[in-house]
Amino acid sequence: MKKVIFPLLCVCCVSLTVNAQSLLDPPKKTATGLQKQLGNAGGLSGSILAKLTPALGLTAEQQPKVSNLLTSFIQRKAGILPLQQSNPAAYASKFGLLQSGLFSKLKLLLTATQYTKFLGLKPKTNDATNVLSQLFF
Repeated sequence: MKKVIFPLLCVCCVSLTVNAQSLLDPPKKTATGLQKQLGNAGGLSGSILAKLTPALGLTAEQQPKVSNLLTSFIQRKAGILPLQQSNPAAYASKFGLLQSGLFSKLKLLLTATQYTKFLGLKPKTNDATNVLSQLFF
């Protein structure tokens, strides 16, 4: 009887320990999760535009142009995202080029005051809850 109960008790303890540990660990944001989010470029650019429009006072003429720039940027960022895990230096380099291209186009499209406000919207850290982090990190 002891030969049956002891192994069964060990299996139960190990199972409870593993399940408890998985409940305590917060879910991690993976590159594939971010890539899925970036895969919906239209939805993400719409969310970013919804945040930028009131903050920058974008005109009706500026909104579709900014939306097109954001969508293009997000699609290109999704294309290089796998490099973030496999080759961080290449990712940083390519992301820097994408970001500088976006910012230079925005600088031409926005007024000087709007562009200054835009740069002031940069989050302090890469915050997954702030959609603007996609533009800066």
